[in-house]
Amino acid sequence: MEEKKKLSFAKALILLLVAVAMIFVVKAKIGGDTSVSLLCAAAAVSALAMIWGVKWDDIESEIKENFKSMASPLIILMCVGLLVGTWMISGSIPTMIYYGMKFLSPGIFLVMACVIASIMSVMTGTSWGTVSTVGVALMGVSVGLGIPPAYTAGAVTAGALFGDKLSPLSDTTVMASAVAEVNIFDHIKYMLLTTVPSILVSLILYAILGSKYADHEMGGGDYDSILSTLRETFNINPIMLIPPVIVVALIVLKKPTIPTFFSGILAAMVLAWVFQGASFSDVIYAMGGGYSESTGVEIVDTMVIRGGLNSMLSTIVLVLAAGVFGGPLKASGTVEIIVDKLSKVVKNDKQMMITVAILHLVLFLIVVSYYVSFVVIGNMTKDMYDKFGLKRTNLSRMLEDTGTATAPLIPWSLSGAFYSSTLGLPVWDFVIYAPITYLGMGFALIYILTGFTIARTDEGKQKKLRKKNKIEETA
Repeated sequence: MEEKKKLSFAKALILLLVAVAMIFVVKAKIGGDTSVSLLCAAAAVSALAMIWGVKWDDIESEIKENFKSMASPLIILMCVGLLVGTWMISGSIPTMIYYGMKFLSPGIFLVMACVIASIMSVMTGTSWGTVSTVGVALMGVSVGLGIPPAYTAGAVTAGALFGDKLSPLSDTTVMASAVAEVNIFDHIKYMLLTTVPSILVSLILYAILGSKYADHEMGGGDYDSILSTLRETFNINPIMLIPPVIVVALIVLKKPTIPTFFSGILAAMVLAWVFQGASFSDVIYAMGGGYSESTGVEIVDTMVIRGGLNSMLSTIVLVLAAGVFGGPLKASGTVEIIVDKLSKVVKNDKQMMITVAILHLVLFLIVVSYYVSFVVIGNMTKDMYDKFGLKRTNLSRMLEDTGTATAPLIPWSLSGAFYSSTLGLPVWDFVIYAPITYLGMGFALIYILTGFTIARTDEGKQKKLRKKNKIEETA
């Protein structure tokens, strides 16, 4: 087998800079679609890589591998579209919205939305499942209570990520600890040090934002109109909560995600026929185009007219474009080359940890999947932590703080695209109200610079002590 062309460090760095520059120019300067900007960047990097000797067959092979790794998330995206469409026409989501408006006051709504999402994600271990079920319902409730959807989307995101980072049932929690070769509960304990402060800041923010609506009187005007319209349009009944109960139960039981979602879809289809009087063709249409029956009340229409497979198509295109974008950068070995170079020049543990965190962020921007970035960076850098006398829990925490938590910040990542399409808002409209997405990195950086909470091996502790004594002797 012919050996792949290996680029120099300078060329690898140029490829990376060209990719970033092309995305910035097409997206920010020209105003092009995100998918188009990724494809333009992929074309530019591919052309330059081929000029420098990288074969097209290798680039194409990496693109295919990216598509293969994205197969399951893409199917889940399609399932979510079907799920939301059927849960609307079955009355499941309208029922959750109705009861949410009846029992949640505006002043505490954002705090409760975050808490509810946190409990759900910790119990189930899935942020996607949380967002696509209770998250969609909470978005509807916020409209009814007159609370900006961006605030609610931020609260739901923060709560969903809290569980995704800490639940022992979460795939990211399992993967980060496995790659770093540390005990999963040691990893979770170490994750608390960045995640708990982040969620506390988030809850304080929601309490402050919610205080603006504390005096908002329940009843009258839009509030009564929404409730009466929901009752007139749908059969509001606790029985309509069966589909979400089934989905949550199966997730808790650790059943496969796709069959779980299909179970919720089938249950909703039955409820739509039996209780909502929907025909078979009505349900099939809702699965494709979403619920589309106008209630005659504009604000209610914004709450219930959504879902369906078609609502996910732009997200699916974005994810596929991201897969193409990562192909030439992976084929050229750009990240590996940069990691290898930097590993030889870092002089201390602080430099090393900051460098590895930046590299993981860069790789995540390229491959847009922490399933890939965790394995690549984790396996390539874990020996560096041993070299500097650091416990590998530092590595596992870094992977989650710069991968799991930051994923929604990147519009073309699997998580960013999913959150945006499911919650119905562009990423940058709501992530500012989800401090957990960026504060985890902030706290981690403070810890690295100060040495606070940085776990060291016994050998590492001795090295630090010897260094301290040497400094004191010199002084």
